Amino acid sequence: MWEYTDKVKEHFLNPKNVGEIEDADGVAEVGSIACGDALKLTFKVGDDGKITEAKFKTFGCASAIASASALTEIIKGMTIEEAAKVTNQDIANYLGGLPQEKMHCSVLGREALEKAIAHFKGAPSLAPEERIVCECFGVTEKEIERAVRENRLTTVEEVTNYTKAGGGCGHCHPDIQQIIDRVLNETGFPVSERPKLSNIKKIKMIEETLEREIRPALKHDGGDIELVDVIGNRVLVATRGACASCQASNQTLKHFVEAKLRELVLPELVVEEVSA
Repeated sequence: MWEYTDKVKEHFLNPKNVGEIEDADGVAEVGSIACGDALKLTFKVGDDGKITEAKFKTFGCASAIASASALTEIIKGMTIEEAAKVTNQDIANYLGGLPQEKMHCSVLGREALEKAIAHFKGAPSLAPEERIVCECFGVTEKEIERAVRENRLTTVEEVTNYTKAGGGCGHCHPDIQQIIDRVLNETGFPVSERPKLSNIKKIKMIEETLEREIRPALKHDGGDIELVDVIGNRVLVATRGACASCQASNQTLKHFVEAKLRELVLPELVVEEVSA
């Protein structure tokens, strides 16, 4: 259960500026329904160069709706130059904070604002040479690098929280880590060294986490899980009992088993189900 501030709840239950402006000066669409979050932002600019009206349409969770609502309130009355300086942290701060796992909603709002401003100026919003790092969610190298720089992110898990990159198959985790390492080397802001795990130590920690944190919860609902093998950062498991026939087992593996192993063992781990 996410802990939301009263301001988030207010903008979720009673969102401001819902809709779409006809003949808008700035228009942007970001995200996609397939990825879970989509946002359309439109705004109108007055003769004095200030944003007089801003509206949004969104598909997403409570944080996505609240972030979009907050964004429209923030930019009304701003000049284009002032609006261009709004960051995702500004959106989160306006709402009194967001859960770390939901910070990507504020980033989505910031991206929509950037693209809408680019549309207003007649400039391209996405350079054709930008490399897609996370194919699952269509997140580019530039988007990841910017999130790392602006929010001082130091782990793959944090990047996933802010951009969704790495939240699918996990194959992009090494690329994300390379981007993090490069930015850290360039900026020099302090970060704790990640412990280097031997394969034997990694397997032992996975086994201990399964036994202590995961299996008791699954057994409580009549299910179970068995570790089959560990190949690099791929954790191969077999489901047992109620889990083997449950239609939601894939969700359980990703959002519970994999999430817990990434939290307690290594952020790059990817859980895969196999027959055994």
